[in-house]
Amino acid sequence: MRVFVTGATGFIGSAIVRELVDAGHEVVGLARSDRAAAAVVALGAEVHRGGLDDLDSLHGGAAAADGVIHTAYIHDFSRMESAARTDLRAIETLGTALEGSGRPLVITTGTALIKPGQVATEEDSAAPDAHPRLGAEQTALALAARGVRSSIIRPGASVHGEGDHGFVPVLIDIARTKRVSAYIGNGSNRWPAVHRLDAARLYRLALEKGPAGSVFHSVADEGVPTRKIAEVIGRHQNVPAVSIAPEDAGEHFGWIGAFFAVDAPASSALTRERLGWQPNHPGLIADLEAGHYFPEAQPAAA
Repeated sequence: MRVFVTGATGFIGSAIVRELVDAGHEVVGLARSDRAAAAVVALGAEVHRGGLDDLDSLHGGAAAADGVIHTAYIHDFSRMESAARTDLRAIETLGTALEGSGRPLVITTGTALIKPGQVATEEDSAAPDAHPRLGAEQTALALAARGVRSSIIRPGASVHGEGDHGFVPVLIDIARTKRVSAYIGNGSNRWPAVHRLDAARLYRLALEKGPAGSVFHSVADEGVPTRKIAEVIGRHQNVPAVSIAPEDAGEHFGWIGAFFAVDAPASSALTRERLGWQPNHPGLIADLEAGHYFPEAQPAAA
Protein backbone atom coordinates (compact mmCIF):
# COMPACT_ATOMS: atom_id res chain seq x y z
CA MET A 1 0.00 0.00 0.00
CA ARG A 2 1.24 3.52 -0.79
CA VAL A 3 0.67 5.51 2.42
CA PHE A 4 0.80 9.28 2.80
CA VAL A 5 1.85 10.24 6.36
CA THR A 6 1.61 13.74 7.81
CA GLY A 7 3.81 14.42 10.83
CA ALA A 8 6.22 11.86 9.42
CA THR A 9 9.23 13.26 11.28
CA GLY A 10 7.50 13.65 14.65
CA PHE A 11 7.96 11.47 17.71
CA ILE A 12 4.99 9.25 16.85
CA GLY A 13 5.02 9.83 13.09
CA SER A 14 8.61 8.71 12.61
CA ALA A 15 7.86 5.46 14.45
CA ILE A 16 4.80 4.96 12.24
CA VAL A 17 6.87 5.44 9.09
CA ARG A 18 9.38 2.80 10.23
CA GLU A 19 6.55 0.45 11.20
CA LEU A 20 4.95 0.82 7.76
CA VAL A 21 8.22 0.45 5.86
CA ASP A 22 9.17 -2.64 7.85
CA ALA A 23 5.73 -4.12 7.05
CA GLY A 24 6.37 -3.68 3.31
CA HIS A 25 4.35 -0.55 2.66
CA GLU A 26 5.53 2.27 0.41
CA VAL A 27 5.52 5.46 2.47
CA VAL A 28 5.40 9.11 1.44
CA GLY A 29 6.07 11.61 4.23
CA LEU A 30 4.98 15.24 4.33
CA ALA A 31 7.98 17.54 4.80
CA ARG A 32 7.93 21.31 5.21
CA SER A 33 11.69 21.94 5.19
CA ASP A 34 14.91 20.55 3.75
CA ARG A 35 15.81 19.21 7.19
CA ALA A 36 12.46 17.41 7.49
CA ALA A 37 12.84 16.05 3.96
CA ALA A 38 16.25 14.58 4.84
CA ALA A 39 14.75 12.96 7.93
CA VAL A 40 11.94 11.41 5.87
CA VAL A 41 14.46 9.94 3.43
CA ALA A 42 16.53 8.58 6.34
CA LEU A 43 13.42 6.73 7.54
CA GLY A 44 13.14 4.98 4.19
CA ALA A 45 10.26 7.02 2.80
CA GLU A 46 9.66 9.33 -0.15
CA VAL A 47 9.23 13.05 0.37
CA HIS A 48 6.15 15.12 -0.39
CA ARG A 49 6.81 18.81 0.21
CA GLY A 50 4.23 20.92 2.00
CA GLY A 51 2.73 21.79 5.36
CA LEU A 52 -0.59 21.64 7.19
CA ASP A 53 -1.59 25.04 5.85
CA ASP A 54 -0.80 24.05 2.25
CA LEU A 55 -4.12 22.49 1.36
CA ASP A 56 -3.25 21.89 -2.30
CA SER A 57 -0.21 19.89 -1.23
CA LEU A 58 -2.25 17.88 1.26
CA HIS A 59 -4.89 17.11 -1.35
CA GLY A 60 -2.29 16.03 -3.88
CA GLY A 61 -0.48 13.79 -1.40
CA ALA A 62 -3.70 12.07 -0.34
CA ALA A 63 -5.08 11.72 -3.88
CA ALA A 64 -1.94 9.87 -5.00
CA ALA A 65 -1.99 7.48 -2.02
CA ASP A 66 -3.78 4.25 -1.19
CA GLY A 67 -4.29 5.47 2.35
CA VAL A 68 -3.45 8.34 4.71
CA ILE A 69 -2.27 8.56 8.31
CA HIS A 70 -2.61 12.05 9.76
CA THR A 71 -0.54 12.73 12.89
CA ALA A 72 0.72 16.28 12.26
CA TYR A 73 -0.55 18.94 14.65
CA ILE A 74 0.57 22.41 15.75
CA HIS A 75 1.21 21.91 19.46
CA ASP A 76 1.08 25.54 20.50
CA PHE A 77 -0.98 25.83 23.67
CA SER A 78 -1.13 29.61 23.30
CA ARG A 79 -3.05 29.18 20.01
CA MET A 80 -5.24 26.14 20.62
CA GLU A 81 -8.22 27.44 18.65
CA SER A 82 -6.07 28.32 15.65
CA ALA A 83 -4.26 24.95 15.77
CA ALA A 84 -7.57 23.12 15.89
CA ARG A 85 -8.91 25.04 12.89
CA THR A 86 -5.79 24.21 10.91
CA ASP A 87 -6.17 20.54 11.84
CA LEU A 88 -9.84 20.52 10.88
CA ARG A 89 -9.14 22.06 7.47
CA ALA A 90 -6.40 19.50 6.90
CA ILE A 91 -8.73 16.60 7.73
CA GLU A 92 -11.47 17.98 5.49
CA THR A 93 -8.96 18.33 2.64
CA LEU A 94 -7.56 14.83 3.07
CA GLY A 95 -11.08 13.43 3.25
CA THR A 96 -12.14 15.22 0.08
CA ALA A 97 -9.18 13.74 -1.78
CA LEU A 98 -10.21 10.23 -0.67
CA GLU A 99 -13.98 10.68 -1.02
CA GLY A 100 -15.82 7.79 -2.69
CA SER A 101 -12.73 5.61 -2.92
CA GLY A 102 -13.07 3.42 0.18
CA ARG A 103 -9.43 4.23 0.97
CA PRO A 104 -8.42 4.61 4.64
CA LEU A 105 -7.82 7.84 6.53
CA VAL A 106 -6.53 7.51 10.09
CA ILE A 107 -6.58 10.68 12.20
CA THR A 108 -5.36 11.48 15.70
CA THR A 109 -7.12 13.07 18.68
CA GLY A 110 -6.72 11.96 22.33
CA THR A 111 -8.38 10.32 25.33
CA ALA A 112 -7.76 13.02 27.94
CA LEU A 113 -11.09 14.86 27.87
CA ILE A 114 -13.40 12.12 26.67
CA LYS A 115 -14.79 11.12 30.09
CA PRO A 116 -12.84 12.76 32.95
CA GLY A 117 -13.03 10.88 36.23
CA GLN A 118 -14.20 7.64 34.61
CA VAL A 119 -12.56 5.01 32.45
CA ALA A 120 -13.21 6.16 28.88
CA THR A 121 -13.89 3.55 26.22
CA GLU A 122 -13.85 3.65 22.45
CA GLU A 123 -17.65 3.94 22.48
CA ASP A 124 -17.58 7.16 24.52
CA SER A 125 -17.53 10.55 22.88
CA ALA A 126 -16.94 14.02 24.21
CA ALA A 127 -18.72 17.22 23.36
CA PRO A 128 -16.77 19.04 20.63
CA ASP A 129 -16.45 22.06 22.91
CA ALA A 130 -14.61 20.03 25.58
CA HIS A 131 -11.41 20.80 23.68
CA PRO A 132 -10.96 22.53 20.30
CA ARG A 133 -9.29 19.46 18.80
CA LEU A 134 -12.21 17.13 19.48
CA GLY A 135 -14.31 18.65 16.70
CA ALA A 136 -12.08 16.73 14.32
CA GLU A 137 -13.68 13.50 15.48
CA GLN A 138 -17.10 14.44 14.13
CA THR A 139 -15.57 15.44 10.82
CA ALA A 140 -13.64 12.18 10.51
CA LEU A 141 -16.63 10.02 11.43
CA ALA A 142 -18.83 11.87 8.91
CA LEU A 143 -16.35 10.97 6.17
CA ALA A 144 -17.35 7.33 6.55
CA ALA A 145 -20.69 8.18 4.92
CA ARG A 146 -18.79 9.76 2.02
CA GLY A 147 -16.92 6.63 1.03
CA VAL A 148 -13.80 7.12 3.15
CA ARG A 149 -12.64 4.32 5.47
CA SER A 150 -12.00 6.83 8.21
CA SER A 151 -10.91 5.93 11.73
CA ILE A 152 -9.76 7.79 14.82
CA ILE A 153 -6.87 6.90 17.10
CA ARG A 154 -6.92 8.43 20.56
CA PRO A 155 -3.50 8.19 22.25
CA GLY A 156 -3.26 8.41 26.02
CA ALA A 157 -1.85 11.46 27.80
CA SER A 158 1.68 10.11 27.59
CA VAL A 159 3.16 8.55 24.46
CA HIS A 160 6.56 7.63 25.81
CA GLY A 161 9.88 6.15 24.75
CA GLU A 162 13.38 7.29 23.85
CA GLY A 163 13.31 10.70 22.21
CA ASP A 164 10.09 11.76 23.95
CA HIS A 165 9.64 15.54 24.02
CA GLY A 166 6.08 15.60 25.32
CA PHE A 167 4.49 16.01 28.74
CA VAL A 168 6.83 13.80 30.80
CA PRO A 169 10.04 15.63 29.82
CA VAL A 170 8.30 18.90 30.75
CA LEU A 171 7.53 17.49 34.21
CA ILE A 172 11.14 16.37 34.55
CA ASP A 173 12.41 19.84 33.62
CA ILE A 174 10.09 21.44 36.17
CA ALA A 175 11.32 19.05 38.88
CA ARG A 176 14.93 19.81 37.95
CA THR A 177 14.31 23.56 38.10
CA LYS A 178 12.10 23.68 41.19
CA ARG A 179 14.09 21.01 43.07
CA VAL A 180 10.90 19.14 43.95
CA SER A 181 8.89 16.64 41.94
CA ALA A 182 5.31 17.64 42.52
CA TYR A 183 1.91 16.06 42.10
CA ILE A 184 -1.45 17.78 42.61
CA GLY A 185 -3.52 17.04 45.70
CA ASN A 186 -3.14 13.40 46.68
CA GLY A 187 -1.89 12.47 43.21
CA SER A 188 -4.54 9.80 42.68
CA ASN A 189 -5.63 11.20 39.31
CA ARG A 190 -4.59 8.90 36.47
CA TRP A 191 -2.82 9.27 33.14
CA PRO A 192 -3.19 6.61 30.41
CA ALA A 193 0.01 5.89 28.52
CA VAL A 194 1.46 3.94 25.61
CA HIS A 195 4.93 3.27 24.24
CA ARG A 196 5.51 4.95 20.87
CA LEU A 197 6.38 1.64 19.17
CA ASP A 198 3.14 0.05 20.37
CA ALA A 199 1.29 3.15 19.17
CA ALA A 200 2.95 2.90 15.76
CA ARG A 201 1.80 -0.68 15.34
CA LEU A 202 -1.77 0.33 16.19
CA TYR A 203 -1.77 3.00 13.48
CA ARG A 204 -0.65 0.38 10.95
CA LEU A 205 -3.39 -2.03 12.02
CA ALA A 206 -6.04 0.70 11.82
CA LEU A 207 -4.82 1.62 8.34
CA GLU A 208 -4.83 -1.98 7.14
CA LYS A 209 -8.09 -3.22 8.60
CA GLY A 210 -9.95 -0.62 10.65
CA PRO A 211 -13.61 -0.41 9.59
CA ALA A 212 -15.02 2.93 8.46
CA GLY A 213 -16.14 5.09 11.35
CA SER A 214 -14.04 3.29 13.96
CA VAL A 215 -12.50 4.70 17.14
CA PHE A 216 -9.42 3.08 18.67
CA HIS A 217 -7.59 3.78 21.91
CA SER A 218 -3.81 3.79 21.84
CA VAL A 219 -3.54 2.91 25.52
CA ALA A 220 -1.35 0.29 27.21
CA ASP A 221 -1.44 1.63 30.80
CA GLU A 222 -5.09 2.32 31.58
CA GLY A 223 -4.22 4.92 34.19
CA VAL A 224 -0.95 5.60 36.01
CA PRO A 225 -1.44 7.68 39.19
CA THR A 226 0.33 11.00 38.80
CA ARG A 227 1.82 10.62 42.28
CA LYS A 228 3.63 7.51 41.08
CA ILE A 229 4.98 9.43 38.06
CA ALA A 230 6.19 12.24 40.34
CA GLU A 231 7.82 9.78 42.73
CA VAL A 232 9.82 8.09 39.98
CA ILE A 233 10.90 11.45 38.58
CA GLY A 234 11.89 12.61 42.07
CA ARG A 235 13.94 9.50 42.77
CA HIS A 236 15.86 9.78 39.50
CA GLN A 237 16.41 13.52 40.02
CA ASN A 238 17.26 12.96 43.69
CA VAL A 239 14.64 15.49 44.80
CA PRO A 240 11.61 14.97 47.07
CA ALA A 241 8.16 14.18 45.71
CA VAL A 242 5.69 16.65 47.22
CA SER A 243 2.01 17.52 47.03
CA ILE A 244 0.94 20.84 45.52
CA ALA A 245 -2.47 22.26 46.38
CA PRO A 246 -4.77 22.47 43.35
CA GLU A 247 -4.97 26.24 43.65
CA ASP A 248 -1.17 26.45 43.40
CA ALA A 249 -0.79 24.10 40.43
CA GLY A 250 -0.82 26.86 37.82
CA GLU A 251 1.98 28.78 39.51
CA HIS A 252 4.12 25.68 40.02
CA PHE A 253 3.56 23.83 36.74
CA GLY A 254 2.60 26.61 34.34
CA TRP A 255 0.58 25.56 31.29
CA ILE A 256 0.96 21.83 31.99
CA GLY A 257 -0.73 22.12 35.38
CA ALA A 258 -4.21 21.84 33.89
CA PHE A 259 -3.25 18.64 32.07
CA PHE A 260 -1.45 17.09 35.04
CA ALA A 261 -4.54 17.65 37.20
CA VAL A 262 -6.93 15.74 34.93
CA ASP A 263 -8.11 12.27 35.96
CA ALA A 264 -8.42 10.60 32.56
CA PRO A 265 -8.10 6.80 32.64
CA ALA A 266 -8.95 5.04 29.40
CA SER A 267 -9.49 1.46 28.29
CA SER A 268 -8.29 -0.13 25.06
CA ALA A 269 -10.15 -3.41 25.52
CA LEU A 270 -12.30 -2.93 22.41
CA THR A 271 -9.29 -1.87 20.34
CA ARG A 272 -7.41 -5.01 21.33
CA GLU A 273 -10.41 -7.18 20.52
CA ARG A 274 -11.21 -5.56 17.18
CA LEU A 275 -7.68 -5.22 15.78
CA GLY A 276 -5.78 -7.92 17.66
CA TRP A 277 -3.46 -5.26 19.05
CA GLN A 278 -1.37 -6.28 22.04
CA PRO A 279 1.12 -3.75 23.50
CA ASN A 280 4.42 -5.48 24.28
CA HIS A 281 6.81 -2.63 25.06
CA PRO A 282 7.55 -1.24 28.55
CA GLY A 283 4.85 0.67 30.37
CA LEU A 284 5.36 4.28 31.44
CA ILE A 285 6.83 3.57 34.88
CA ALA A 286 9.17 0.87 33.56
CA ASP A 287 10.26 3.22 30.79
CA LEU A 288 11.01 5.96 33.31
CA GLU A 289 12.92 3.50 35.49
CA ALA A 290 15.09 2.53 32.50
CA GLY A 291 16.89 5.84 32.92
CA HIS A 292 16.98 7.27 29.40
CA TYR A 293 14.69 10.12 30.48
CA PHE A 294 17.40 11.20 32.96
CA PRO A 295 20.74 11.35 31.11
CA GLU A 296 21.98 14.16 33.35
CA ALA A 297 20.28 13.53 36.69
CA GLN A 298 21.15 16.30 39.14
CA PRO A 299 22.16 15.76 42.76
CA ALA A 300 19.88 17.10 45.44
CA ALA A 301 20.53 20.61 46.68
CA ALA A 302 22.38 20.80 50.00
